[in-house]
Amino acid sequence: MEIGYQRVGNQRRSIESFWLPFYINKPFAKYFLLFFIFLLVLGSYLWTTLLDTTSNVLQSRRGKFPLNCSSGNNTRTCPVNYYPADYKFVNDNPSSSSPKCPHYFHWIHEDLKPWRKTGITEEMVERGNRTANFRLVVLNGRAYVETYEKGFQTRDVFTLWGILQLLRRYPGKIPDLDMMFDCVDWPVVRSSDFAGENAVAPPPLFRYCGDNETLDIVFPDWSFWGWAEINIKPWQDLLKDLDKGNKMQRWLNREPYAYWKGNPEVAEKRMELVKCNVTENQESNARIYVQDWKEEIKQGFKHSDLGNQCHHRYKIYIEGSAWSVSEKYILACDSVSLLVTPHYYDFFSRSLLPLVHYWPINEDDKCGSIKFAVDWGNKYKKKVQRIGRKASDFIQEDLRMEYVYDYMFHLLNEYAKLLKYKPRVPKNASELCSEIMACPAEGTEKKLMMESMVNWPIDESPCKMPIPFNKLTLDSYHKRKQNSIKEVRTLERDYLREQRVKTKILG
Repeated sequence: MEIGYQRVGNQRRSIESFWLPFYINKPFAKYFLLFFIFLLVLGSYLWTTLLDTTSNVLQSRRGKFPLNCSSGNNTRTCPVNYYPADYKFVNDNPSSSSPKCPHYFHWIHEDLKPWRKTGITEEMVERGNRTANFRLVVLNGRAYVETYEKGFQTRDVFTLWGILQLLRRYPGKIPDLDMMFDCVDWPVVRSSDFAGENAVAPPPLFRYCGDNETLDIVFPDWSFWGWAEINIKPWQDLLKDLDKGNKMQRWLNREPYAYWKGNPEVAEKRMELVKCNVTENQESNARIYVQDWKEEIKQGFKHSDLGNQCHHRYKIYIEGSAWSVSEKYILACDSVSLLVTPHYYDFFSRSLLPLVHYWPINEDDKCGSIKFAVDWGNKYKKKVQRIGRKASDFIQEDLRMEYVYDYMFHLLNEYAKLLKYKPRVPKNASELCSEIMACPAEGTEKKLMMESMVNWPIDESPCKMPIPFNKLTLDSYHKRKQNSIKEVRTLERDYLREQRVKTKILG
């Protein structure tokens, strides 16, 4: 055999070229090859045409939701055929291909548990109007709102806007429902007021946070669609900024201290935190900055860019008068989140684990606890870096805007299943749609609405809802959190004792 060639019968074939069977020289084989090439070209053409057709169909379906702000709509009315009642998902089989919902979706079952046995009557709902800012009714995919009291700043505006975007994202998939919403921070439906054999069922009242003593139903806060007063972007855009800012500086190159910036005047616990700031006579590893929002507004928010606040290895989260919107921004930084004992929770934070997503800080000794956390972390850098990365991964992956909408979707669907009556439009309610809210809006509010608006329906089913906790699983989960906190407290106690001994010796 010659080098570089292979002999087949009386023929010689190069082994360095693309291999073709020796029988390709036969006449029928040549025609077969031409036919095969023809089929490839035809298949490629048909596949491309199919993709283009599918894309056009989807675009056509998405085109049903333009924002109609024409001059003829100055009466601020909603389009007659606003949402299609028969909209079908391209992929309408959540059990087979939809991803599992994140862990925090479990809490939907827990929040609705008080009404599992009794169901929800109209009388129960109406008892919530004592503190509610508005009542929202959804009928046949259309929204109607009755306002009782204007919310603080634009909380109520962007909460309602968010619900309208949910209706645009999942047209025809939100059931008829009737709900009361309170936009104030503090939960008010105390569980002790509805305990005992003869107690009446509690009113189902929605708000942004809850605690272990109350039964308020938690719902995503308004800032996911933007916070006009302090120039915070909608969440889907802010997430990108946070991710970009996070990558600007490696963790090891960041300031080896704990950072906090905010308004301390809203709560005594925050005023106590300010005392932990570094002075000539004190180094508690904390760098505390007071946020003057009036001055910041004058300067055009130059010093409050959330995408440019990942310059310290540790960031402190401390509640204000209740839960704080800032938690999700702090967790997104790859910095180790130092959580001063929280008493409130929002819709996702109950699934955060100490020593997995954050480091717990003792509220009774904030300064000493922060000093220990930073000293320990700077000594065991790899361990705490994992905590920081785990938290930011949680925010970037499990708290994507798609999941925020899916949480709303599942919560409202589960809530609607409990209603024992057919919702109806309240006497003093008016219809609400994106046109009524966005068309007359101006300035920052208009900008945020346009940036956060859902322009077309989603083509896939929501994530797959998890089953409720059983008692054993829930107890085990709570015990795990408690044990992790105890572990930190033990380390902290030993450290502080050692520091006191050193002080006495040096003294």
